Amino acid sequence: MSLPIKVLLIDDHPLVLEGIRSVLETYDHIEVVGAEASAKEGLVKSQKTMPDVVLMDINMPDMNGIDAIELFKEHLPGTKLLMLSMHDSREYISTSTMYGASGYVLKDVSTSEIVTAIETVAAGGTFFSTGVSEALMGAQKEPGANSLLTTREQAVLLLVAEGKSNKAVAIDLDISIRTVETHRKNIKKKLGISTTAGLTRFAIANGLLGA
Repeated sequence: MSLPIKVLLIDDHPLVLEGIRSVLETYDHIEVVGAEASAKEGLVKSQKTMPDVVLMDINMPDMNGIDAIELFKEHLPGTKLLMLSMHDSREYISTSTMYGASGYVLKDVSTSEIVTAIETVAAGGTFFSTGVSEALMGAQKEPGANSLLTTREQAVLLLVAEGKSNKAVAIDLDISIRTVETHRKNIKKKLGISTTAGLTRFAIANGLLGA
């Protein structure tokens, strides 16, 4: 008989945490080794219990799940990360996978789908729940950066993604700082991305910047 899949749960909502835990504990081939309310506590617990799979919420107060992926990959490279979220946001999904998550599951899916997701990523595969797959397919159908942004906007995006300030971008492109600010505003509006980190991730995903 094969060993049970060791799973650690991380979610700052006690009801969600206990709900998933109580259901998973009814499966003989799954062993819940911990249920923590924050990514930091989850990481400490994981280093003690060495789970096969960490099922982690994305929206948490002290450190969000996406930022936590990198820490888990660094300290527990053998552990698979399965993200849990209420949102089928393309940016969340693509960023999670870019950072190293093996799957993305929406909170409103059935218990059997969560179990299938755990089994799949534990075996080395990837898993995306139905709504997530549709969001990703929609992303593939949408025009890329080349058709969304003007040549000048792409140049600004590239420099911003490299971490340059508005002043540095203005000097590099020989334009005013105000023009740079206008371009940044237009880029964010066109791409539907509100943060500089999000713009950097978009630039990497679209091949504008080396990963």
